[in-house]
Order: sequence, then C-alpha cells, then structure tokens
Amino acid sequence: MKNATTVWRDLIHKPFFWGIIAIVALLLLNVLKDPGYLALTVNPNNGHLVGNVIDILRQAAPIMMIAIGMSLVIATAGIDLSVGSLMAVAGAVSMEFLRSTDGTSAGSALAAVGLSLAITALLGAVNGVLVAYVGLQPFIATLVLMLAGRGIAKVITGGQNTAASNDTYRWIANGYVVGIPVVFLLAVAIVIAVAWVVRRSALGLMIEAIGINPRASRMAGIKPKGLLLTAYILSGVLAGIAGVMSVGSVMTVDISRTGYQLELDAILAVVIGGASLMGGKFSLSGAFVGALLIATLDKTVLFLGVSSSATPAFKATVIIVICLLQSERVRAWFRRRRTPASPPSAETSEMKEVAA
Repeated sequence: MKNATTVWRDLIHKPFFWGIIAIVALLLLNVLKDPGYLALTVNPNNGHLVGNVIDILRQAAPIMMIAIGMSLVIATAGIDLSVGSLMAVAGAVSMEFLRSTDGTSAGSALAAVGLSLAITALLGAVNGVLVAYVGLQPFIATLVLMLAGRGIAKVITGGQNTAASNDTYRWIANGYVVGIPVVFLLAVAIVIAVAWVVRRSALGLMIEAIGINPRASRMAGIKPKGLLLTAYILSGVLAGIAGVMSVGSVMTVDISRTGYQLELDAILAVVIGGASLMGGKFSLSGAFVGALLIATLDKTVLFLGVSSSATPAFKATVIIVICLLQSERVRAWFRRRRTPASPPSAETSEMKEVAA
C-alpha cells in the first residue's frame, strides 16, 4: 500500500493537478473580494441553480470542445488554428438555416445542428487532406482556413449578423437538467465518449505513435494519413459543436466575434493539461481541466475589474506560473535550493588527505 508521500508525488505529476490548484486559487481570490462568490441559489421561478460557478461551467463548455479536438491534433505533432473560424461557420449555417426555413420545431433545430456539423466536418477534412495528403505544414494549412473560414461565414449570412428563434436550439445552450446547465452536461458526455474511444481502443496509441515518429509508425503498420485525416475531422466536428453552443445562448451569430481567438484558449488549455506541442503526448482529462481554468480565469478577470489593456498580461502571468509549476526541471531546482548540502563524510575526508 502506498504511503502518503508516494501518493503525493504521484499526484503532482498528474497533468491536471496544477490546473486544479490554479482553479482553486482563483476562486479563493474571488472569495476574498466577495465572500458570497461561490454561493448557489435556486431560481424560484424555474428551480434552476444560479451563481458564478454555474456561469463558469456554462462558459467552459465550448472551450472544452475545441480543446479536446486540439488535443488530438497536437498529439499528431500538428495544430489547428481554424477552430475559432469553424465555430463562426457552424453558427452562421445554423442561424441562416433556421431563419430561412422559419423553423421553430425540434426537428428544425436538429436539422440545423446536423447541417452545421456536416459542414465543419467537411472543412476539417480539408485541413486533413492538406496536411496528410498534400504535405502542407499544419500551421500553414489551418491558418489558411482560419482566414477563409470567416469569409465563408460572411458569404453564408451575406455579411450580416443573423438571428433566429427556436426553443429547442436555445435549450441546448440555456437549458437545465437537475439544475445543471445542459451545455455543460453535454460537454462532459462528449469528453467521456471521446476519451472512451481513444483510450479503450488502439486509436489513442496510434495517434501518439505518429506524433512521436511518423516513419517508424508507418513501418509498424500504422497508416498515418488516415489517422491525420480522422484527427482533423474530429477537431472540425467538435469546433462545430462549440459553435452551436456559443450562438445558442443568444440565438445570434456575430461573424466577427463568434469564436474569435478561441483557438488560442484551446491551445493554452491543452498545454495547461500537460500535452506536448511536439506531439506524441496528450491528456483529455488535462484538457478538460485546462478549459475549466481558462473559463475561471476569464470570469476572474471580469470580476476583479482588470482593465482590458491589462487583461492579456494578467492571463499570461497566471498561465506562465502554471507551466513553471508543471515543469519537472523547475521543481527539481527548487528542491535543490531547499535541501541543504550535506557535510562530507569521514571516509571522503580521508580520501582527500591521501590524495593530497
């Protein structure tokens, strides 16, 4: 049976440990300003839970989706800069479909979601083809779609912010089940499903293998091209789900703002979760915690009244501290500084005298 010291050492090496510590620290900082920050109340009109924690869970859901997709792509030694633009495309497709068909039924909502995910899966496949079969660098291939994606969304909506009305579609982002936001429960279910597939099958190992060494994995019988294509399609689908979640809260797609710079938040969530940007290593649980941290950090910035000009510096400081705490080299340096140098033994002193 492991003792407490061994358990603690194992725990601090988990990818998500320092992310959880950071979330707790940020929440405590907010509690110091307002002791009732973590309070949850029940809305007497509908029985839903209301509070800052609920807001954080709702805000974290879209980030979780793109972070999970980004984890799989980064594990292949790639990157997907187009996820924010694909969120805008998904929102544009669904809002334009509901507006043009005047759909108010549950079937119309499901059709809008299905069409959105089909389009983003196709765009994700374009990224996969450019990377796996054409041979473009992932940064360049996805940067192209990052720029072109919002142009596609503008073409779909005619360059205008599009609004629609559908109770079922709105329920996806604003509804509750047992007092918990549906959007968060849906995100958790998707994360569990993806984690089950990639960890209970050989898919996760094969993705990590091509990230470590594509040539060696190919010689071992793995087909890197098909796996790369699959990873980018999954990233596109998950970005589409994130887009549906984002526009569903207000039932309006803002072409210039929906998903804006969320690709950076996704990358940060993946890094905080312990994944390597060099590929070959990923942690979906770490990405999940990283997304929660990003949402908590954004909420903290607003709650503390940090000015917009200082917000990037505040976020960067928190993230750098977390990355330093995750670094084994940094922790080893602190251990060496904390441990006093032991005095030389009698045997060592005698050997030095003989040598002299």
